[in-house]
Amino acid sequence: MLMDYTAYRFPLFIDLNGRKIVIVGGGTIALRRAEICLAFGADVTIIAPECKAVPDGAVFLQRMYEEGDLAGAFLAVAATNCREVNCQVGREAKKSGIFVSVADRKEESTFFFPAICTGSGLVAGVVSQGSEHKKTAAAAEKIRTVLEGLE
Repeated sequence: MLMDYTAYRFPLFIDLNGRKIVIVGGGTIALRRAEICLAFGADVTIIAPECKAVPDGAVFLQRMYEEGDLAGAFLAVAATNCREVNCQVGREAKKSGIFVSVADRKEESTFFFPAICTGSGLVAGVVSQGSEHKKTAAAAEKIRTVLEGLE
């Protein structure tokens, strides 16, 4: 008998190489998401009035988010400190069939960013149901140790 997983998100590993990802926000969370996507080969555009440090390889549009900014995107991230902007990004993404992570409202997200664990040619992702950040980080660290020890 299978367990009921309906309260969880399905883990889906996809090729981001060359895919357009739009990240709205220029703070710590937005930049962490940008760096992960860049590491997996995505074409990343960051839209924000300010950005702490634009990662190498990302395009930075120094301005406010505008309706239509997600055109052609495969994924979108709403990670601003403004609830209204995050909500707008989430609505546009859903209307356009674009996967979206809304940093301040898990219920508005269509996917969760995992903690990335790599080693020995393997990659794993760890997520909670959206509220167990410390537990997720601890599990990811243990998984990284295991992966790094494999031959």
